[in-house]
Amino acid sequence: MKNFINLKDIPAKDLRKILNDAKKRKKKRKKLSTLDVDKDRPLKGKMLIQMYEKQSSRTRLSFHIAINQLGAGSIIVKASELHLGKGEESLADTAKILSTYGDGFMLRTDSDKKIEDFSKNLKIPIINLLSPSSHPCQVLSDIFTVEEIKKKPISKLNITWIGDSNNVLNSLIATSVKFKFQLNIGCPKNYRPPKFIMNWLKKNKRKIKVYNDPKKAAKNADVIFSDKVVSLNDRANKAKKIKDFKNYRINSSLIKCAKRDVIFLHCLPRGNEVSEDVFLGNKSRVWQQALNRVHVQKSILLYCFEKLR
Repeated sequence: MKNFINLKDIPAKDLRKILNDAKKRKKKRKKLSTLDVDKDRPLKGKMLIQMYEKQSSRTRLSFHIAINQLGAGSIIVKASELHLGKGEESLADTAKILSTYGDGFMLRTDSDKKIEDFSKNLKIPIINLLSPSSHPCQVLSDIFTVEEIKKKPISKLNITWIGDSNNVLNSLIATSVKFKFQLNIGCPKNYRPPKFIMNWLKKNKRKIKVYNDPKKAAKNADVIFSDKVVSLNDRANKAKKIKDFKNYRINSSLIKCAKRDVIFLHCLPRGNEVSEDVFLGNKSRVWQQALNRVHVQKSILLYCFEKLR
């Protein structure tokens, strides 16, 4: 078995295998309906336990569909329904129970330590559905979408991120190392990637460019990524943060700084960080991006069960 927790810890060749498998599986589903199970039913008989400590739309729905298409079953439990180290049951004991009843565990949490503790005590694979420092399933699916649209390896493209330094950007930075693509970041001075991320980049002999001017970051971009500036559980001063990012809105003026065939991607939900005309315009591929979560997550599951073809 294999865990899927942080992209920086997974070999590039394994990430590429996941993407290749997802491409093949998506192609084979062209004539199938959403509820049709893949013909090979690779996870028949498996039970996946999902737990969400934070709200979720796309992750919850896409994984539900992915699990069913692979022929497996799933159950979603609320964090409030499990002990999780509270009361008289330790987290280690909860992990042992999960390992007894399920074949895999999937967690969306506000605690990196909780994922780490589970990974040490589970006897089954764990998949990080989102944590404060990482959103691996989202970003690997985004790489798939970029290559599907651009029809070339991401290593040959210029990628730009405009926005806050958050868990999505952390995972995007990790993929810039794994797949060796140019990554430019546009953000205010006080919202640059944290030191531990920059040190990891240096250790891996890779560089990213960080600009205070969003137009400089967007220059010659093939793809522009963004995310909501103020997330659901953001503990920052929200009014101040919105003010700090007022000049970083992705609008038609900013898009013109990029290449003519630039595409815009956003992991959703959206806020005021992107104008309506860009979000709903012909450069935007956000709906294709969201749908592709299903296909890539199927291959992530197969990777964890060591069933990649």
